[in-house]
Amino acid sequence: MKTRCFLMLALVLVAPVPAQIAPIQQTADSRPESVRFEAVDVFVDSGDKLLAAYQFELKAKSGEVLLAGLEGGEHAAFKAAPYYDPAALLRNKVIVAAFSTAPQLPHGRTRVARLMVQVTGPDEPAYDAKLSVAGSTDGKPMSDAKLSIATERADTATQPTLDTSNPVRTPNASEGVIR
Repeated sequence: MKTRCFLMLALVLVAPVPAQIAPIQQTADSRPESVRFEAVDVFVDSGDKLLAAYQFELKAKSGEVLLAGLEGGEHAAFKAAPYYDPAALLRNKVIVAAFSTAPQLPHGRTRVARLMVQVTGPDEPAYDAKLSVAGSTDGKPMSDAKLSIATERADTATQPTLDTSNPVRTPNASEGVIR
């Protein structure tokens, strides 16, 4: 008898009950915030002098921006990812620096770094970039060097094609994330 009551109770508890589901209507206030990624390319123009070192500061003046990754530049001398100050990230900015002793150094306008950022919300970010120092091969600062930036949204960038004919090691996702 106890077993029978227990089975009846179990059947009542797990029996399907028709549910009335109201359609979810999203309003502008209830939509999740938009999240997108963009690349911020940083250029240093050293004129006719060879660029051996640089340091710059970048911060978002408007918009919600998080640093997601940091890549090196286009010239072989600055191809490796530059150094950054992790403590500066706590102050909503990033300080990036690199130097090279390579025999071939760039001159003129060259991309020295690419910052991958996550942008949250509808606002387009505006950045403030400042060149702290640029140095030539003689170790002296270049007072006439200039810094400029260009942004490109990740959804408008051309996507690379994947070549599966030559398998290579794929890094973990956490290897490229700056925390």
